[in-house]
Amino acid sequence: MNLRQIEIFHAVFLHGTVSAAARALNVSQPSVTKVLRHAERSIGLTLFERSKGRLIPTQDAHTLFAEVSDIQDRVRSLRQACQNLRHGRGGLLRISALPSLGLGAIPAAVARFLADHEDIMFDLQTLHHDEMVRKLYEHETDIAVGFEVPLSAPVAHQVIGEGELVVIYREQDMPAAPPRLHLDELRGHKFISPVQNGPIGRMLSSELSRLEVTLDEVISARTYYVAAALVGAGVGMAIVDNFTAHAVLAPGLSSRPLQPAITFDINAVYLQNRPPSKTTSAFLDVLATVIEGL
Repeated sequence: MNLRQIEIFHAVFLHGTVSAAARALNVSQPSVTKVLRHAERSIGLTLFERSKGRLIPTQDAHTLFAEVSDIQDRVRSLRQACQNLRHGRGGLLRISALPSLGLGAIPAAVARFLADHEDIMFDLQTLHHDEMVRKLYEHETDIAVGFEVPLSAPVAHQVIGEGELVVIYREQDMPAAPPRLHLDELRGHKFISPVQNGPIGRMLSSELSRLEVTLDEVISARTYYVAAALVGAGVGMAIVDNFTAHAVLAPGLSSRPLQPAITFDINAVYLQNRPPSKTTSAFLDVLATVIEGL
């Protein structure tokens, strides 16, 4: 499928009729019909079935749509970059970060950076660690900010800060909490566990094993802000990164760092053959300053 066929397929899938797709693309209905039929012949698949005046996507169409959406996003990014260059703007920074950093640190850094760089456009995404390499390889993002550097991948990284694991809890459950908490002080409390195949889960699991501490795990949460919401609902206590805690603490909730401290690096990861531009490096400096102040 060429880009025109992809654009037509995407529009018909989203809008459900040829007429609506034609209006969205500002082209004629016969043009949409012709391109769509040619696309189906080119790939040897039926993409839509007609039913009561609408085009219903086939299972093959649903399978292709996810890939097509990614291509459309990249085409829009290219068009935006061309528009920026045409109007003399400073460029486009494509930054992806873990949700915990996207809740507070990234927005604060973007706001601070734009105060001095009004001509810069941002394309911001959240990701999980297992998506990092794919997004970099497929050029969906230029910089991936996370807690772990992928092993055995042709990537380089820059350490831009440090994070720490903290306990979040309801104040009524631990009214006289000390400044730092030992893991064995959590015995007897219900515990919301992070998924152990992530970097924080692995760090926590290793420390629990080293100290021979077993906690009363009542639920596992794959995202840290969900874990924080469960704490607020009275399900139990949770251990999350300090960035999540800073962003989600509400009245009645508190956090304490661990004793001994469990810390980790925050890394800006990029492909070895696509190092950060001068503008991107300047933004990472601002992000590092914001992280240091949290």
